[in-house]
Amino acid sequence: MPWATVMHAFFRSVAAMIVMSGLAGCTSISYYAQSLKGHVEIMAACQDVEELIDDPSIPGTLRARMESASAIRQFAIDELALPDNDSYRSYVNVGRDAVTWAIFAAPEFSLTPQTWCFPVFGCVPYRGYFSKRSAIETAVELERQGLDVYVTGITAYSTLGWSSDPLLSTMLSQDETYLAGLVFHELAHQRVYVKDDSAFNEAFAVAVETTGVRKWLRAAGDTAELRRYKADRRRRAQFLALVSQTRDELSHVYDGSATSEQKRAAKMAAIERLRMRYREMRDSRWRGYRGYDVWFNAPINNAKLAATSVYGDQVATFLRLLDLCSGDYPRFFASVRRIGALDKAYRAEALKAADSCDRAGQIRRPEAANRSPMYSAAGAGD
Repeated sequence: MPWATVMHAFFRSVAAMIVMSGLAGCTSISYYAQSLKGHVEIMAACQDVEELIDDPSIPGTLRARMESASAIRQFAIDELALPDNDSYRSYVNVGRDAVTWAIFAAPEFSLTPQTWCFPVFGCVPYRGYFSKRSAIETAVELERQGLDVYVTGITAYSTLGWSSDPLLSTMLSQDETYLAGLVFHELAHQRVYVKDDSAFNEAFAVAVETTGVRKWLRAAGDTAELRRYKADRRRRAQFLALVSQTRDELSHVYDGSATSEQKRAAKMAAIERLRMRYREMRDSRWRGYRGYDVWFNAPINNAKLAATSVYGDQVATFLRLLDLCSGDYPRFFASVRRIGALDKAYRAEALKAADSCDRAGQIRRPEAANRSPMYSAAGAGD
């Protein structure tokens, strides 16, 4: 699609959001304005991947990464049935460690994250900022309101097909496996996305990301990297199980009749037990692997625990559904769409209860959920 057409559509959609959010006040308008400015600046700096590959003046390391990215992009189309469009066919050096910063917030005695709702795009449990300073200022204001707050840098974001999302220098911060995972994850959001259900959307995308990377490594014949990746995924599942255990403990505390002081003390004790269990697992089962030390050494609160759950709670059920579909991605996507069309109250239940790829989502179908694409961030908590 021509650049002018893409930007006209994007400006039109953002302008509509600003007009529709007028009653929400200047804060909402300024938030949309920074989102528009940040995205436009990135899109204006796009360089075509194929041209970079053919340019002899480009450093060999970057050219090799572009060749890998191009191969990953084609694999996503050919083997994972992900969209064949202009996303991830251009490149931008954003000049910083994160492209955006996401803010998560939750009450002091609740694990239910605060959500922010936007016209057309629906409600999500985070706000994204292109400016780290703006993110921190917002976080400070939320803390003043008595909320637990968690701010994390994001390496990739998606407009879900509203514009052609580029490869970002932040996506190249690690190895080829990491890049493949990000590309598969974000393209999965373009294939299926359900309004107002971030846990469903992110778990679905993680399932596509995980299985896609395994398939990619098998096709490349890289058995050593495949073993490493599987070990990493096992550790990830064990980490999420630890977090889930602590969330269960905290839910019991918060639902009880104790005083605020008692709940606060019990909360601190539960978080310290989480750290202790992690250290025991790291030093024994993980044989000293310290990849999660940064997460545990930083402050832990309800917002951080809630953010982690968004990306992990339903992944296993999506993987099971893909198995029911015999690894056939088009059938899997169709099943996920049917389940996503159910009322949110029945969605997770239907996903767990699915016993057939082609009948998934047909067990109970209340009024279909109203769906539309929305802005998404990837990397938070994963």
